[in-house]
Amino acid sequence: MTGPKLNVLLIGGGGREHALACKLAQSPRLGRLHAAPGNPGIAQHAELVALDIADHADVVAFCRSAGIGLVVIGPEGPLVAGLTDALADAGIAAFGPSRAAAALEGSKGFTKALCDEAGIPTARYARFHDAAAARTYVTAEGAPIVVKADGLAAGKGVVVAETVEEALAAVDACFSGEFGSAGAAVVVEEKMTGVEASLFALSDGATVIPFGTAQDYKRAFDGDTGPNTGGMGAISPAPALSADLAETAMATIVRPAIAAMRARGTPFRGVLYAGLMLTADGPKLVEFNVRFGDPECQVLMRRLESDLLDLLDAAAHGRLASAASPAWRDETAVTVVMAAKGYPGAIAKGSVIRGVERANALPGVTVFQAGTAGGNGALTATGGRVLAVTGTGTDTAAARRLAYEGVAAIAWPEGFYRRDIGL
Repeated sequence: MTGPKLNVLLIGGGGREHALACKLAQSPRLGRLHAAPGNPGIAQHAELVALDIADHADVVAFCRSAGIGLVVIGPEGPLVAGLTDALADAGIAAFGPSRAAAALEGSKGFTKALCDEAGIPTARYARFHDAAAARTYVTAEGAPIVVKADGLAAGKGVVVAETVEEALAAVDACFSGEFGSAGAAVVVEEKMTGVEASLFALSDGATVIPFGTAQDYKRAFDGDTGPNTGGMGAISPAPALSADLAETAMATIVRPAIAAMRARGTPFRGVLYAGLMLTADGPKLVEFNVRFGDPECQVLMRRLESDLLDLLDAAAHGRLASAASPAWRDETAVTVVMAAKGYPGAIAKGSVIRGVERANALPGVTVFQAGTAGGNGALTATGGRVLAVTGTGTDTAAARRLAYEGVAAIAWPEGFYRRDIGL
């Protein structure tokens, strides 16, 4: 233990937050762990609190009454909405960037402009506020091409179009309101060629330290087919991201971004997730996220040896320079997402899931809950992505085998999953 006991409030209720709750609960520094809204899995580690996390005054009042020493904000929505700012104004420490710094995820156009300013390698792009101009650009550029809603769209506002017609339809979908305010502006960019990987880093606004790698699987179906999703599985460490490539990405992408944000007077404090394309010309930025990925967080937390609370507290208080470097298990973790049939489109809610306890009892297997609810002794599905079944083993093959053994132990006919995670 490197500091006093801390009462912690964890914001969020998905698989990412379940993984964070599991790891935070292992810290000898933890006093009481609260979570809002949480889920049945998180409830095994934390006291769930009925808070409206969009009501910042409500969150601040609870923190004061419960003696909260650190708020850990999981999802991007509250960060972009300025929850960290409200907590800072009340003198309450939070792990997560300010509203201004969260624009790195909240606006793809903002990030592209920052890349131009800081010389960060990324795809050639243009940003539009009306459909006609975007359609003209797409027609002139041709396909394949990528169309992105500028704002937050829960991982669904990106279309990798193989034809001009598909790209034009994506432009129209954005400006017709399919993604709400997220589609008020559109970024259209060249399709980069290479292997995708994810690099994570912790920052306290000045110091930046690497925090692991992962590769995720965005398409809904086997063979990377079907629509983009929030993520159907992940593996850590990223097989394609060598130590040398990771350091290159830190030097050319992550550190310049943190330095540029600090120079703007909006220092970035929290975890910066760099989605990378490993091209023939080296790593290039696909996008930044300002929080742990989901399901990448699940595989990272299963491999992390260090005290997570120590690291998050150091980042929140500007003490990363004196913090010990994160230590990792020399193992591979693979997570397989079980989603409701129909995801990422319309889904039916309320189906019963059986066998989670049986899967969790398997050595090397952990089931993280996302879109779940409990009641009357039954676990039911309430969201699109519902479970993240995670195996940890000596290598990819072992981790993958364990993850799918866990999946096989779960009885949920209304769910589906990819069978090629980790291949």
